[in-house]
Amino acid sequence: MSPTAAGIVFIASMVVALAVVHRPLGDYMYRVYTSTRHYAFERVIYRLIGVQPDTEQRWTVYARSVLAFSAVSILFLYAFQRLQDKLFLSLGFAPVPDHIAWNTAVSFVTNTNWQAYSGESTMGHLVQMAGLAVQNFVSAAVGMAVAIALVRGFARKKTDELGNFWVDLVRGSIRVLLPLAFVGALVLVAGGLIQNFADPHTITTLAGGEQAITGGPVASQEIIKEMGNNGGGFYNANSAHPFENATSWTNWVEIFAILMLPFALPRTFGRIVGDKRQGYAIVAVMGVLAITSVSVLTGLEIAHNGTVPQAVGAAMEGKEVRFGVANSGTFGAATTLTSTGAVNSFHDSYTALGGMITMFNMMLGEVAPGGVGAGLYGMLVLAVITVFVAGLMVGRTPEYLGKKIGAREIKLASMYFLVTPVLVLVGTALAMGSAEQRASMLNSGAHGLSEVLYAFTSASNNNGSAFGGLTVNTPWYDVALGLCMALGRFLPIVFVLGLAGSLARQSPTPASAGTLPTHRPQFVGMVVGVTIILVGLTFLPALALGPLAEGIH
Repeated sequence: MSPTAAGIVFIASMVVALAVVHRPLGDYMYRVYTSTRHYAFERVIYRLIGVQPDTEQRWTVYARSVLAFSAVSILFLYAFQRLQDKLFLSLGFAPVPDHIAWNTAVSFVTNTNWQAYSGESTMGHLVQMAGLAVQNFVSAAVGMAVAIALVRGFARKKTDELGNFWVDLVRGSIRVLLPLAFVGALVLVAGGLIQNFADPHTITTLAGGEQAITGGPVASQEIIKEMGNNGGGFYNANSAHPFENATSWTNWVEIFAILMLPFALPRTFGRIVGDKRQGYAIVAVMGVLAITSVSVLTGLEIAHNGTVPQAVGAAMEGKEVRFGVANSGTFGAATTLTSTGAVNSFHDSYTALGGMITMFNMMLGEVAPGGVGAGLYGMLVLAVITVFVAGLMVGRTPEYLGKKIGAREIKLASMYFLVTPVLVLVGTALAMGSAEQRASMLNSGAHGLSEVLYAFTSASNNNGSAFGGLTVNTPWYDVALGLCMALGRFLPIVFVLGLAGSLARQSPTPASAGTLPTHRPQFVGMVVGVTIILVGLTFLPALALGPLAEGIH
């Protein structure tokens, strides 16, 4: 079988698998978030943290709970890193420097998992497991909780209550993420990933006399990061390392883990609002954008535009031979379409236009299908903007799922959309305006700009991947990117919860002959168009100076 044919089979089998789990997994999450029953061990957790699980919260209280939990998590993780030399399983590592500890704490709490350091040479097992891996769970659960709160805003009427954040957090972690991660870890261990407490610097002689550095709880942390759409990794090479991604079929499993929950959540949305067709429309938008991205990115890498790739016949720089171009391109598209940030190849080595697609995926707001929870609420905000634009075109008050989209709602949706472009463009401008920060670029010219633009795009959209040529392990970049991660995560969440509260207080508006149907292919096409146009108008000048200029040079 040719590499191209194998790549098509790889992608087709992924689509089929995601279609198979979409309904049962989406229905399961619907039951998780709508059940009135609390398990015994969940009640123990609620008693320990002083929560009344049957008491619901207004959007302002829900938002304060999210922010308070996240702030405490950042402080705890920062202290954990600074004190790691005094903890067991530290492997003798020194305390993490203050600016790296800040950057890493914010990174993992915001579900970005950007790493400005080499994991295997900086942190011991305890910090990796009890600090970073725990945040891989709960940061994803926070995103799911916010998404469910927004869905409740559409589904409920004449109420200020959006549910209980602490209940949603616990259920998302224990009932959804934990069991899926447990099964996934067993699959990866069977595929060759290691799972032990050895020093990662231990040299082991393998069969045949070869030597390898082995050690670390890699398999469990790998599936946790993929399942929760987290980047980061135990090893600096991330999912290109054979201990994090051993074979082509573990590569398939990891991509499936990345996409499974975000593609199933629209089903949960459809069930909660009482119209499964609405869920199908949202997942159709996600699917169109995702398939287009995978196809274009893989095609650009297979076409291998550029002098050196054309000379050798393949764009294999920065890619593992065990994956090849097609499987690497699929992984690259999946990880930037979501908020995962894991990599099995190095995006800095992609062709100029192929690297641009990874950036464009993040600039879309990571909504196809996006991060766990974050992708759904981002797509619903875009749907709100779409019906508003459609309402202006026909001269009537826009409505979505029976809720009027008035001045308050569109202002909140607009502010949600504008947060990340402001962070990306201002951050990039500040970095490029300083000779000291430009010195961190490995390359000059258009590709150097692309490295900086990619870094701020990744941080502000809570992705975590990078163009590896940029040296970001400096106090300025650690602080600046940390601020982008925090603001890019929590400001949109506040706007989403404000939108949810505004919608929940409304009474449903009966559909009429002038109501825009939001479950038909026409609406799917409109949302796709609005998404691409908004991103194109916002970021085209920056892309023209970076990857586009490099690609047409």
